[in-house]
Amino acid sequence: MRGVLLASLRHHTRRYVAAGLAVVIGVAFVVVTGMLTGATREGLTADVGAPVAGVDHVVSTDDQSEAVKLVDTAQERDVPALSLGYAMEPVARDGVQLAPYANVSEVALDPALQWQDLTEGRFPDAPGQALADVNAAKSTGVRLGDVITVGSGDVATEVEVVGLVDSPAAANASLYVPWTDLERFDDTLWLPSVAWGGSPDLAREIAPGATVETSYDWTAAKQAEISQGVDVIALMALMFVFIALFVSVMVIANTFAILFAQRQRDFALLRCVGVTRRQLRRAIRLEALALGVVAAVVGIVVGAAVGAGLVVLVRHWFSDMGPAAIDPLWAGGAFVVGVVVTLLAAWLPTRAATKVAPLAALRPDTGVDVRSAAGRVRLVLAALSLVGGGLLLAVSVATTSVPVMLVGGTVFFVGVLLLGPLLVPALIRLVGRLAGRGPVRQLATGNAVRNPRRTATTAASLLVGVTLTTAVLTGLASSRTELGREMDDSYPVDGSITAVDSPLADDLVTRAGALPGAADAAALDGTVASIGKVEVPLVSAERASGVVRGRDDLVPADGVVLLPYDVIMELPRKVGDRVWDDREVTVTVDGRDRTLKAEPSSGWGRSGVVSAATLTTFDASPQPMAVWVRATDGADAEDLRGDLAALAGAAGASVDGGYSNRAWVDLQVDILTGAVVGLLGIAIVIALIGIANTLGLSVLERGRENALLRAMGLTRTQLRRAMAAEGLLLSAVATLVGTALGLFFAWIGVRVMIGSVIEDAGLSVPVLQVGGVAVVAALAGLAACVVPARRAARVTPAAGLALD
Repeated sequence: MRGVLLASLRHHTRRYVAAGLAVVIGVAFVVVTGMLTGATREGLTADVGAPVAGVDHVVSTDDQSEAVKLVDTAQERDVPALSLGYAMEPVARDGVQLAPYANVSEVALDPALQWQDLTEGRFPDAPGQALADVNAAKSTGVRLGDVITVGSGDVATEVEVVGLVDSPAAANASLYVPWTDLERFDDTLWLPSVAWGGSPDLAREIAPGATVETSYDWTAAKQAEISQGVDVIALMALMFVFIALFVSVMVIANTFAILFAQRQRDFALLRCVGVTRRQLRRAIRLEALALGVVAAVVGIVVGAAVGAGLVVLVRHWFSDMGPAAIDPLWAGGAFVVGVVVTLLAAWLPTRAATKVAPLAALRPDTGVDVRSAAGRVRLVLAALSLVGGGLLLAVSVATTSVPVMLVGGTVFFVGVLLLGPLLVPALIRLVGRLAGRGPVRQLATGNAVRNPRRTATTAASLLVGVTLTTAVLTGLASSRTELGREMDDSYPVDGSITAVDSPLADDLVTRAGALPGAADAAALDGTVASIGKVEVPLVSAERASGVVRGRDDLVPADGVVLLPYDVIMELPRKVGDRVWDDREVTVTVDGRDRTLKAEPSSGWGRSGVVSAATLTTFDASPQPMAVWVRATDGADAEDLRGDLAALAGAAGASVDGGYSNRAWVDLQVDILTGAVVGLLGIAIVIALIGIANTLGLSVLERGRENALLRAMGLTRTQLRRAMAAEGLLLSAVATLVGTALGLFFAWIGVRVMIGSVIEDAGLSVPVLQVGGVAVVAALAGLAACVVPARRAARVTPAAGLALD
């Protein structure tokens, strides 16, 4: 049997190329996923241990006072120590606020503990000096040699920027100051850990409730904490790997089924000369094993090359990305998966081929006959799956249960696949009749439905990709629409400049509206009010309706004030409780008190909003107290906020707005959309390989038939057109069914996942994207048959009739 195996592999090498290519793509995708995930993890975690590189231990505690005592005692006893925390404090220069909040961490005066990467200047050598992160300095305009004020009130302290550093993503801050300056900010200081260069016993003596661990263990824990986020991305990618491999299984199984059907005469001859079913089955499975091993090795090599190229490309734009490296676990897993997938795909066709008696092998496979026992069982299982899956989907909509939805969707889709040998040929005949009654179309339609099981399996591979792509694109579009509405309501103003204690300049609205990224701006007149001894600008938004997003135009009824949550949190407890309980608040302007109905809200900055009539009762001559800005679509959020901050700083005002949050959410959806389309595109590519493989093998299978048609007058052009029409029918039907199923599953997903959070969530179909998927899938099916059609047309009638 060894000679038979080797001869078979040599003789059928070309026929195994398509199946091997499907395995190569699946394995390569696993390797690429592992390399991208590893590079991302390495980039995020490479520098996490830099702050503790100069010590042997890290002391962690939940008691802030213990951590402070550790650092103070270390300085008294000359023990190397570095606080691993930060304070959130405002930063100003020459009385102009540069940032409302900035991360301020410690820089050690001991050179052995100075871990930051210095790019310009020097490290501090005494209190009153600071390092600035080079990227944070770009947005705030801080330069080397600047004297800036950190903090406010009694804790405010001036420091000179003596150096610029490049902080790693895993442990960065905007400013670094010595401990003497940092400990002043005890109100906002968060200090969970201390890098400790002394003995563990001394640390436990100073902080009995603290945990002492080695710096290596602490770094490993931090890396694991960061890597969990990366692993989520990897798991999502693996889900699409599973989809790609699932499609690969169908393509490979279909390929083996066709090959074994063509080799039934060979199998029958081997059985006649004494080969047992067991020996034959073992030889065929060894062929599949050899194919799987070779394809898996090639897939690892291809995946490594593609992954390295992608990592280099990403590092060109994102320097925080780690270097490209092959993870042995991912590579080994990819190899095993490739081999196992090939063996599984060949399992059923092998059993079917070797169970056929030698004489029965001379009869062609007629596909699924519903009158047979197997056909009836298949129909029953299909009906049960469709009904059961439909009921589970209905339950998931009623209970908004995602697990039930996933199970129901899977069962329902399995029912569609089981019904494929009846459904797909029927639809192909229908589409063929609609396309016309010419001889070429009739020939293509007949060939496409000749073997219903093979036709259904070939179409199913493309059906999976189109269904998932349509469902995900539609789901993401619906999510974007509903998230946009929620963002409009939560952040009605993209950017705002709010006066603190004096009116704004009249031309500020003009300058704000002229900023890059600003579509419109409006000035809001108001006055300075007092609520519970907290000064709050009181403005009217009636002239700002053109810049406000959402369903609420922020024009309250007379006698009502919209109070931001931040202001409510600043109010004295009794006043704040009255706002929440009685929804009333006393507003004072120039000694005149008035009780207004309070409605908590947010999204426009630190000002109360009243109607114009209510404002007039407080101040008959209001002045500009706020400027609201609406951003253009696609504006750079950081640039717009930086420009508004510059205007606000010069005017002694504060800056706020929700465009940064909106842009961040849109970015996540865009990234997810691109990733999903790319990942599912692989499934479609594999499906197209299946179509090309089916048509290519049919050239060999129908060689005599094609030659006879040529001899009877069918031209080469007509033969190519017939095969092109056959491929187009297969892809068109799979695309139509997949699009319909995708929209149905998307509607279910929106009702379950979005409807549980947002009431009245609707389905938003991205017509251009879904239409593009349908057109590309259908035309790709046409393109997949170009090579097989050319190959069939090149065979002369005489040569084709002479084929054995």
